[in-house]
Amino acid sequence: MDPDSLQLGTKSLWSWLVRLLSQDPEWMNAKVKFFLPNMDLGSRSEALDPSQRIIQQLRELYAQGPASWQTFIHCVCMELEVPLELEVPLLSTWGHGDGFPSPLEAGEDCGPESQLQHGIKRPHQSCGSSPRPKQSRKQQLELAKRYLKLLRSSAQQRYGGRILGPGQPLAFPQAYVPPVLQWSRATAPFSTQEGALMGDPKAEDGTDVSILDLLNTRADKGPRVRVLLGKAGMGKTTLAHWLCQKWADGQLDRFQALFLFEFRQLNLITSVLTLPQLLFDLYLSPEEGPDAVFEYLEDNANGVLLIFDGLDEALQPCSSGETVDPEALGPALTLFSDLCRGTLLPGCWVMATSRPGKLPACVPTEAATVHMWGFDRPRVEEFVGRFFSDLPSQEAALAELRANRRLRSLCAVPALCRVTCVCLHHLLPGSSPGQSAALLPTMTQTYVQMMLALRPRGYLPANSLMGLCEVALSGLETGKVIFSARDIPPATLAFGAAHGLLISFCICISPGRQETGYAFPYLSLQEFFAALHLMASPEVDQDALARHVTLNSRWVLRTKARLGLSDHLPAFLSGLASCACRHFLSQLAQRDEVWVSAKQAAVAQALRKLATRRLTGPKVVELCHCVSETQESELAGLVAQSLPYQLQFHNFPLTHADLAAVTNILGHRDAPVHLNFEGCPLEPSCPEALASCGQVESLSFKSRKCGDAFAEALSRSLPTMGSLKKLGLAGSKITARGISHVVQALSLCPQLEEVSFQDNQLKDQEVLSIVKILPHLPHLRKLDLSRNHVSDWTLLRLTEVAVTCPTVRMLQVTKADLIFLLSPPAETAAELPGAPDLQESASSRKEAQSRSLTLRLQECQLGVHEVEMLLAQLRKGPHLDEVDLSGNQLEDEGCRLMAEAAPQLHITRKLDLLHKTVVLTFAPEPEEQAGMQRRAVFPDSHVPQTPSELPLRSQRIRLAHCGLQAKHLELLCKALEGSHHLGHLDLSSNALGDEGAAQLAQLLPGLGPLQSLNLSENGLSPDAGFSLALCFSTVQWVLHLDITGESQRIVLGGAGRGRDLSAAGSVPELPAGAEFLGSGQRCVPRSFCLSECQLEPLSLTCLCDTLEKCPGPLEVTLSCKGLSDQSLETLLHRLPQLPQLSRLRLSQTALSPRSPLMLADIFSLCPRVQKVDLQSLCHTTLHFRSSEEQEGGCCGRFTGCGLCRQHVEPLCWSLSRCEDLSQLDLSANQLGDAGLQCLLEHLPRVPISGSLDLSHNRLSQESALCLVEMLPSCPRIREASVNLGSEQSFWIHFSPPEEAGKTLRLTECRFRPEHVPRLASGLSQAPQLAELTLTQCCLGLEQLTVLLSLVRWPRGLLSLRVEEPWMGRAGVLTLPEVCAQASGNVTKISISETQQQLCVQLEFPRQENPGAVPLRLAHCDLGTHRSLLVRQLMETCARLRQLSLSQVNLCDASSLLLENLLLSVSELKTFRLISSRVSSEGLAHLTSGLSHCPHLEELELSNTQFGEEDTKVLMGALEGKRRLKRLNLSHLPLGGSSLAVLTQGLSRMILLQSLRLSSNGISDIGCCHLSKALRAVTSLEELGLSHNQIGDTGAQQLAAVLPGLPELRKIDLSANGIGPAGGMRLVESLALCTHLEELMLGCNALGDPTALRLAQALPPHLRVLRLPSSRLGPEGALSLARALDRCPQVEVISLAENSLAGGVPHFCQGLPLLRQIDLVSCEIDDQTAKPLAAGFMLCPALEEILLSWNLLGDEAAAELARVLPRMGRLKRVDLEKNRITACGAWLLAEGLAQGSGIQVIRLWNNLIPTDMAQRLQSQEPRLDFAFFHNQPPAPRGT
Repeated sequence: MDPDSLQLGTKSLWSWLVRLLSQDPEWMNAKVKFFLPNMDLGSRSEALDPSQRIIQQLRELYAQGPASWQTFIHCVCMELEVPLELEVPLLSTWGHGDGFPSPLEAGEDCGPESQLQHGIKRPHQSCGSSPRPKQSRKQQLELAKRYLKLLRSSAQQRYGGRILGPGQPLAFPQAYVPPVLQWSRATAPFSTQEGALMGDPKAEDGTDVSILDLLNTRADKGPRVRVLLGKAGMGKTTLAHWLCQKWADGQLDRFQALFLFEFRQLNLITSVLTLPQLLFDLYLSPEEGPDAVFEYLEDNANGVLLIFDGLDEALQPCSSGETVDPEALGPALTLFSDLCRGTLLPGCWVMATSRPGKLPACVPTEAATVHMWGFDRPRVEEFVGRFFSDLPSQEAALAELRANRRLRSLCAVPALCRVTCVCLHHLLPGSSPGQSAALLPTMTQTYVQMMLALRPRGYLPANSLMGLCEVALSGLETGKVIFSARDIPPATLAFGAAHGLLISFCICISPGRQETGYAFPYLSLQEFFAALHLMASPEVDQDALARHVTLNSRWVLRTKARLGLSDHLPAFLSGLASCACRHFLSQLAQRDEVWVSAKQAAVAQALRKLATRRLTGPKVVELCHCVSETQESELAGLVAQSLPYQLQFHNFPLTHADLAAVTNILGHRDAPVHLNFEGCPLEPSCPEALASCGQVESLSFKSRKCGDAFAEALSRSLPTMGSLKKLGLAGSKITARGISHVVQALSLCPQLEEVSFQDNQLKDQEVLSIVKILPHLPHLRKLDLSRNHVSDWTLLRLTEVAVTCPTVRMLQVTKADLIFLLSPPAETAAELPGAPDLQESASSRKEAQSRSLTLRLQECQLGVHEVEMLLAQLRKGPHLDEVDLSGNQLEDEGCRLMAEAAPQLHITRKLDLLHKTVVLTFAPEPEEQAGMQRRAVFPDSHVPQTPSELPLRSQRIRLAHCGLQAKHLELLCKALEGSHHLGHLDLSSNALGDEGAAQLAQLLPGLGPLQSLNLSENGLSPDAGFSLALCFSTVQWVLHLDITGESQRIVLGGAGRGRDLSAAGSVPELPAGAEFLGSGQRCVPRSFCLSECQLEPLSLTCLCDTLEKCPGPLEVTLSCKGLSDQSLETLLHRLPQLPQLSRLRLSQTALSPRSPLMLADIFSLCPRVQKVDLQSLCHTTLHFRSSEEQEGGCCGRFTGCGLCRQHVEPLCWSLSRCEDLSQLDLSANQLGDAGLQCLLEHLPRVPISGSLDLSHNRLSQESALCLVEMLPSCPRIREASVNLGSEQSFWIHFSPPEEAGKTLRLTECRFRPEHVPRLASGLSQAPQLAELTLTQCCLGLEQLTVLLSLVRWPRGLLSLRVEEPWMGRAGVLTLPEVCAQASGNVTKISISETQQQLCVQLEFPRQENPGAVPLRLAHCDLGTHRSLLVRQLMETCARLRQLSLSQVNLCDASSLLLENLLLSVSELKTFRLISSRVSSEGLAHLTSGLSHCPHLEELELSNTQFGEEDTKVLMGALEGKRRLKRLNLSHLPLGGSSLAVLTQGLSRMILLQSLRLSSNGISDIGCCHLSKALRAVTSLEELGLSHNQIGDTGAQQLAAVLPGLPELRKIDLSANGIGPAGGMRLVESLALCTHLEELMLGCNALGDPTALRLAQALPPHLRVLRLPSSRLGPEGALSLARALDRCPQVEVISLAENSLAGGVPHFCQGLPLLRQIDLVSCEIDDQTAKPLAAGFMLCPALEEILLSWNLLGDEAAAELARVLPRMGRLKRVDLEKNRITACGAWLLAEGLAQGSGIQVIRLWNNLIPTDMAQRLQSQEPRLDFAFFHNQPPAPRGT
């Protein structure tokens, strides 16, 4: 071939190149495959000799264009041994763009081939663009057959083996090892036979699946969709290509055609496509007849498989409509959606791969999802064995892996496993055993070692690496993972190709246009290079670096935004911050290690900030990954200590590596932790990561995805977890094989106290095998086997275990529950697991005789035969406390057997058979009564008690359906008179009639005190029911009478009964002692409830006559379908004659529209009425004052009553006769603007002293303007708030006229420009207005300027706050323009861009000083174009005293304006710049301006983004600030030099009163310098140094200074790493600070010694004490509680997250001013809650009680409910995440109903079913069961 004809340079140069490449044809083939992925290396060149083949390949490479040719020349010179005399002319001729010659000769293709698959020619027309020609059936089959053969041959050609060059670290021959796959949905059918034949991993149980099983189903119709979910690096793309290879080899013979698409390539297609275009134009075209081929594919769609890789990377929108026509156009994602739904190519198979996270809505819900977990241990060893070809290297590598647990964890990710093998291949030769693995401790350092393996002769190619790093980062920032040759410099591309760091393939830009694309082999490799660029590039400063250290959430949300590409970037940055990477980074950046250390410190500081936040489960895992990568034990300790006591992981996938990272961090924690995994897809080998984790005290798994492999892994870890006390394994799919492993492991865990196997579908044998381990668990208190499958035979075996095992105290079995409760004695708990059988020991027999057993077998379908067997067991057993066999099939014979055997069974409490209402309640002997009370609740604070577990103190007798008549009553009562323990008597469904009711009312006193009497369905008339109300006065125990007309329900109740939850619901069974709801009051309230009855005037008169004779206080509830005006008037006029009435309710009773006017008259008609509440004309409540209560304000609430303009005047006339109307609520009516105007006109005559609510009344801007104009005529208005947005609120608050200063808030009023002058006029007429807030009222810049210029007062101060969306975009340069036009002097300015807020304070009249302003302006640098604005601004702000800028971005121009403003004001006292950004030039302006403010008294620069050098410059502005009183520099980096400048300035600030330096990175050395400076600041009152690292040394230095600060009132040293040594020294010094009021030392490891010392020296004036997470124990807490009793001024106490247990503070003398107490996560149980609740009674000012995340049950709820009505100021109680059941919540609701002013009680995540929670909340809205706390409703009675 003539090289001159090709214009490729000189003949000699061309010949040299050909001869050089002919020496290494394998290398040339590899390069051609890299640059030309689709070129056929065999078909066209087999006949050529080697030289001709090289020449042909060079021509193909040259035709790709200049970029590819230059890169190829660089590869030649870099990788081959090229003589210097050849390398120089090669690079000079072809290595640069200007040396590239003209194109090839005519007739040669210059671009790449137009089809994706190589060697195939495309027809001239595009598919799908023309009508389909008719083909005969035979022709169609022939064309299709040829296309399918072509498709398979092209795949064989593509996957027939890739020849890779030698010496390339990432280019070792790949041996595919299948990953672990796991079905996510149990409904996905599969068969493992074919997978077994293929040699793939077998399905171990119903969860694991072989690869080929993914495509096997029994379904014949509908979409067949598989979605593979796997994290980055798990091998999703590799699996997709492997399936293509298997198909090409004929192993997926069920599929005739297979198409593979990658969304990262489809994203490049910007045009819309048809399905034929997608298949043929973008993949492989038929040689002819594309329409016939497509028609064949449609007819045989069940043999077509389409694989879409990288679904999470799809960028195109997905259409919501369905496409049926294959010729319809749409984006690629829309075509994918239609394929999944079966509307295109119906019957075909679709498989997609994606990272866990967002799945597009186009994925059908019936799609089978499969999790890809990477490699387990056998697969890792298989991969390593295949990677290393020679046996010695293979054995050495396997030895390294087996000896290093951390390395095995890394290799669980296939991509990391490959990188690890590359590193071991480089490190193993010449290294001693274990040395190689030691160099690979983290993922980051593994990649670093891989980079070091690239060094030729020890030289690191820094420039080439940095070029690749820059490409990687730019790709991540722009969302690009595929690069063209134009994106990568040739030298960089050559470097990446030479070392296997880049791969190439053909990409399709559009149909008919293709080019070669390049990508990193793994996304994680691209992230690693991006992290290298961030760490090593001088162009990336520390602030930009820190912004990349973020935590990603991995919850699966369909509504979440598209997943980013930075899964591992923060982890790589953290890993590069390790000291081990410092030398490598120094070489790469070509900087010294000091420069690298500064960047590493920035990453570490960002991680420290993240560690202090409250993070969700996914972010906790991400943080643990990052911190583990740093290998910094101090940082790991900080994160470990900051983790909450309860670690919750819900609904996101977790791998072995994730759990290993968490375990690694927990290893640095001292306190125990509880791990809870619920709904998380878990890698089967996950539990192995928990091995030897001694910090886990509770471990719980709840997931259907846990199978036998998971159980086996868990069983290997359990015996190594010595601190584990609670184990939960619920909702899994573990079979007998998995359970056997777990049971064997449990026998080696004698410390366990609670084990749960709920909802695991266990069979009889598995349940029995679990129960057999009870003797081996001496400390066990609870075994929960609920919701499993247990037969009657097995149930009897379980009862035998309960009878014979001496530690079992209760066995409860229902339809859903199967629970063993145990209470081991001391001698049993001390036995070792290997001790003899407990049943045979003498001590156990003695225990069996002394213990008592509760046996509940409810609804278990037991028959007579089972009863006989059960009796045989019970006769040999211990004393029985209770036997409950209700709901079974005992029949008469079974009941008879049990009743006859009852005397022999020693039952002390109750035998319940519930067969024809048979319940025998046994009264205990007097000597047993006290013992019963002691053992009523098992001594296990970790086991929640259900209501049925609590003791019963009375007998129940049910005589329903017995045909009793009035004549039988006297004899019956005589028989019952001897029963001293009768509590409940049920006579329902008999025939007593009116006569029987009257007779029974006379006989009741002789029966003694009952708790309830049921007379339902006895044929009583309404009059007879009314007459029973007389029992209130004749029978002392009767406190409640409920009568329901239509259902004939009549129940008399005593103190232990209470009210129903709702009309349709049942009352939970109450524990004994629930009668507290009235027992402690002087007058026990009675309640009368009448529902489902007709209330006519005559019947109401009769009822009132009866109620007049009843004692009080009395609550009456009436309910009927409707009440006429005449009936209502009759009722209201009788109210003055019922002085004992305390509340009257008309529930669900419809009233007429005139009723609000009638009810408004009641205040004058009956002065005892305190509150009228009418809602929607169907719910009415009247509250009455008692005779003992002092007179107070009245409250009227008429909401949703349809009130309009015509009702306003008569309503106001009625209300004007009320002497003291405190609150009036007219919300949700139809007043409109006219009605509001009328109301405002009459408002001065209505004596309202509190508030008026007019929300939701169809009001407009007219009403808001009318309110403004009416302000002068209503002097009693103190505050008004109007919101015309979706909230629709309108509030007016009143005060005495003499109180000055009104507040007006207008929100979303949508003022138009014509409204602004009217608004300004109204404001000008209201000089009493002190504060005006305008929020989103559509006031633009011009309208706001006009408003400020028009508002004029003769004298006074007006604070104006404006919030508008445009203010967030306007900037600091624009907003001052508004202030410049104000008509008064601006004395305060506050700007917040993120809050979109401007606040100004205006002083009237405006005063000017003409002489002073020009003098100040002379010092200002004014631009000519802004000089007028600045002059006006400075004149208006001449008396500016306060300037606050929050969350703003100060550019150079705005900083200059700020400097000029600071130079011009002479009275400025306060300057704040918070959470803002300032440019370098802006910093100079700011510093200059501040330096000219000599009178500054307060300076705050907290959380503003300055570097350390910027901070040092800024500290210079403190020079001369001798008048400074308050200084806040929190979150600024105070290094050594900047801190030195600060301490020097502090020593001169002798007037300083407050200093805040939180999160400034101050170390113990810095604290030492700071302490010396504080010696001169003797006036200091507040010192804040939280979230630093001062440690014990710094604390001791600071302690030496504190006694010299006599005025110190507040000190905050939280989260400083202070231990007992520093804490003791601090406490001793603080004892000398006699004025100290607030002490915050939380999040330090102080311990009990510090608490004991602090208790001896608590300051007498202490108001706030915060010691959360201080490692306090019971001893320290009790000592502090006793000491706090001597501090009557305490307002806030926080001891959260300490292990207080029995040391919960309870106060003897009381704290009269205590407002808040925080005891979150303190291990408080029912027993310790009792004295705590009693102590609350001694704190009358208490407003907030925080008791969430404790162990509180129903007993604690009862104690709290007892005290709630007596705590008048209490607003909020937080009981989240406790063990309160529905009974406890009902008791709390009853406590609220006693008149408590509490706004909300939080009860999220307690043991309360959802339906019961809804019923409770409907009855009492202040009970909040939601996860997110909503705005609480207004308290009742306010």
